[in-house]
Amino acid sequence: MRSFVLGVLVFVGVAITVLSARPGGLRVQLRYVARRLRIVLVLGGVYVLGSSIVRLVFPQGTAADFIPLALALVLLVVFLFVARDPAPSSGPPH
Repeated sequence: MRSFVLGVLVFVGVAITVLSARPGGLRVQLRYVARRLRIVLVLGGVYVLGSSIVRLVFPQGTAADFIPLALALVLLVVFLFVARDPAPSSGPPH
């Protein structure tokens, strides 16, 4: 149990260190993390709904095995494009 707690603390420490070192500082990076978490929750809901529908329509067979996999790969590609960091905006002109 102690090693698990130590591992969680090390993980949090490394995550804060890495996020602090990225451009924009910790606050901006945590905002990006929160945005990505919301995207993951929505895409996870889409996956659960889609795979449930597939299991109801195709209870057995090859389609029941491979359509959820294809859906997961499509959602992965969607996540890679939607969850990118926004383009840095140029500040006000000097």
